[in-house]
Amino acid sequence: MSFKIVIPARYNSSRLPGKPLLDIAGKPMIQHVFERAQESSASEIIIATDDVRIEQAAKSFGADVCMTQAEHPSGTDRLAEVAITREFANDDIIVNVQGDEPCLPAELINQVALDLEQHQDADISTLYSQISQEKQIFDPNVVKAVMDNDGYALYFSRAPIPWMREHFNRDSSLPPELPHFRHIGLYAYRASFLKHYSELAPCILEKEESLEQLRAMFYGKKIHLTAAEISSGHGVDTADDLVAVRKLLS
Repeated sequence: MSFKIVIPARYNSSRLPGKPLLDIAGKPMIQHVFERAQESSASEIIIATDDVRIEQAAKSFGADVCMTQAEHPSGTDRLAEVAITREFANDDIIVNVQGDEPCLPAELINQVALDLEQHQDADISTLYSQISQEKQIFDPNVVKAVMDNDGYALYFSRAPIPWMREHFNRDSSLPPELPHFRHIGLYAYRASFLKHYSELAPCILEKEESLEQLRAMFYGKKIHLTAAEISSGHGVDTADDLVAVRKLLS
């Protein structure tokens, strides 16, 4: 199996400005992410950014950096520019490792790349885990995925899907096993898909749910999901997440 990793990293974050450069155990966050990527089987690792401060930090620890435009609306659009700029072959597999996942296990990076290689009719592969707590089902920050019998995505939503009409009455007890799955935002793409992604106009579903994978589905692209073999670790979205991850990696 051969694949590449691209790590999109932007400086401006509404909740944590300068997030990729925040210190965790004496290193910028982006360096921890890069080191997790190095532990995988990837043949090439590229950090994609539009900010010279991130570029300088990445080069200081030996990373390959691709400077990209500033106005990309999503990380996938940034990857698309890298695929075109670096002239990736159409059948190359590219794994998008988010720049705020300093605890992401390399095993999951390898798993999502292998899943795409094994499903030749899929444009994208990604991961999921079982949800067992009611509060996660109703949490809009937990993205839910619904799949068909072969593991291909039917829809992603921040809403509680599927809606269990007989059980989601607040006065009723929930069933012992809930048929709900949490989407884990680790993606593998075919370069041929990425090269055309930016040509697809954002759709109403993507805008309203704030889920970029819905753009691909809206235009008929196939997304395959597989159950994560291990926990995806702790990402950094908020200041509280940063405190927790600093404790984990100190």
